[in-house]
Amino acid sequence: MKVIAFNGSARKDGNTAILIKQALRELEREGIETELVQLAGTRIQGCIACSECFETRDQCCVVTDDAVNEYIAKMLHADGIILGSPTYFADITPELKALIDRAGMVARANGDMFQRKVGAAVVTMRRAGAIHAFDSINHFFFIGQMIVPGSSYWNIGIGQAIGEAEDDAEGMATMTTLGKNIAWLIKKLHA
Repeated sequence: MKVIAFNGSARKDGNTAILIKQALRELEREGIETELVQLAGTRIQGCIACSECFETRDQCCVVTDDAVNEYIAKMLHADGIILGSPTYFADITPELKALIDRAGMVARANGDMFQRKVGAAVVTMRRAGAIHAFDSINHFFFIGQMIVPGSSYWNIGIGQAIGEAEDDAEGMATMTTLGKNIAWLIKKLHA
């Protein structure tokens, strides 16, 4: 059993990574393998709306000059997917949006290939706008027929300067519960 997490933040090891890692720690305690991919410094092109993935149906995007096909393969081989982003103008980062758009189109072109995988959104914010960002990520999971577990609150943490999310006790506790709930759900799905 494995969970792949993507940190869509432009800051490697920033607040979004801190929250994701808190959830991953719980998964590891439950014996589930984890991997964190940080998109910081990675150029990801958006979907070019060519619809070639519906022709090729090879579980890949025809755009091959970035790491998206590698990321799609990681999603395909995982039991759970965590997507995290800071809040940028009340939404997710452009890198995470590009990954969602391209992975989502490839998945739909290939018979909803992520269906019944577990999906969880993790969002950080400075002040507001996080619910819209949270919804943007969850839309990817829901249209892909994925299963989304809840937590003790929405999967959101507060912090602007790197490290401030660690001071958000409720946000960190929410991530702990999220990790436990993802582990429980994955184990039930594999029973």
